[in-house]
Amino acid sequence: MDERPAKPASGHGISFAAAFGVWLKIGLLGFGGPAGQIALMHRVLVEEKRWIGEERFLHALNYCTLLPGPEAQQLATYIGWVLHRTAGGLVAGTLFVLPGFFVILALSALYASFHELAVVNAIFFGVKAAVLAVVLEALERIAKRALKNAAMVAIALAAFVAIFFLAVPFPIVVIAAGLLGFAGERLHWQVFAAKPSAAGAKLAVVDALLADGVRPPHTVPSTVRAARIGVIGLVLWFAPVAAVAAAWGGDSVFVSISLFFSKMAVVTFGGAYAVLAYVAQQAVESYGWLSAGEMLDGLGLAETTPGPLILVLEFVGYLAAFRNPGPLDPVTAGVLGAMLTVWVTFVPCFLWIFLGAPYIESLRGNKALSAALSAITAAVVGVILNLALWFALHVLFHTVRDLRFGVLRAPVPEWATLDLAALILAAAAIVAMFRFKVGMLATLAGCAAVGAVTKLALG
Repeated sequence: MDERPAKPASGHGISFAAAFGVWLKIGLLGFGGPAGQIALMHRVLVEEKRWIGEERFLHALNYCTLLPGPEAQQLATYIGWVLHRTAGGLVAGTLFVLPGFFVILALSALYASFHELAVVNAIFFGVKAAVLAVVLEALERIAKRALKNAAMVAIALAAFVAIFFLAVPFPIVVIAAGLLGFAGERLHWQVFAAKPSAAGAKLAVVDALLADGVRPPHTVPSTVRAARIGVIGLVLWFAPVAAVAAAWGGDSVFVSISLFFSKMAVVTFGGAYAVLAYVAQQAVESYGWLSAGEMLDGLGLAETTPGPLILVLEFVGYLAAFRNPGPLDPVTAGVLGAMLTVWVTFVPCFLWIFLGAPYIESLRGNKALSAALSAITAAVVGVILNLALWFALHVLFHTVRDLRFGVLRAPVPEWATLDLAALILAAAAIVAMFRFKVGMLATLAGCAAVGAVTKLALG
């Protein structure tokens, strides 16, 4: 091993311009969901550029998984902040989102204006079937990682029952699971004991320009700095909300969008798939901003564009404002709704990093926090199962109604409305992804093409 002394933090030699180019590249190539995006950052930042070391990358990733919000975007923000302070974090996190934001904005505008066209409907008919397979694949992937013992399986099942049959709000499920895991570790229940990870041993060790053992001065915690960041972050977060409330009143759709997605930014533990079930049900059933089928269309768009999958919320915000424009032109309202959605979704992500990252050393090896995260991840499996079942019902059946019995309720399809073509296409997508390991983008493209031909041929 090279015994050269580590370079001082101020002399890592990585220019801001070079970092800007790399973050732009990552933002443009960030397809494939969080797993693919994290792998891309590891390959570029750790293996190719050797800007940071393995230990720092993994520690940052562990911290980001503890946070609400998209962990890949927050990981980019964290590493950018370590390398080039606040400006570096802002550039890294923003460029991670920006390409996808513009693509989703353009697609949302086209969808809102032209989705009634037969050819557009036909294409999205196939996309819906493929999305069901994608969600099931995510469910399997997360379940393999999270359900380590019978207790975790029980938590997942309890979360599913609570949401699907009792309509318990998603945030309550997440909080309850985290408290259970935290308490279980404190009470020394072995099922919640943290298991050491071998991930670090399996990955390559490199001589990083910013060595793992070097701590740049700006990463040292400061109470004054934390208070200043907290105030600035909260003002930036809610200033647009106050502005639209002053302009169009507190009951405008823009305020509803801002407050609803602000709440989502605080409780989105477990990734986009976990929170999408709650968002879909609220946006469809409570607010009436879009239909269940349109929610599936939005998820299909987000799956095929760069950036975090949570950008599907931008699609929801656009349609909500487009259809409730108030005094504005619908397209202008849609753009404003999309911008507000993305703003209140991602400003908190920067806040969590800039506020909490200097304190991550105190989280290293914290067993109670690890147990809480494990329990939350197990609950997320149940939440995604709910999402998969909800999507399946709305993909395969034209009519789904709620059956209620006391406090229990369950969506029940009208079997006469089964769409046989959708069933066959969904089954084909599932076989393609699970049996033949066809990639997500190829499956989506294939289903879109077959679905379009089928739908147009059948009229």
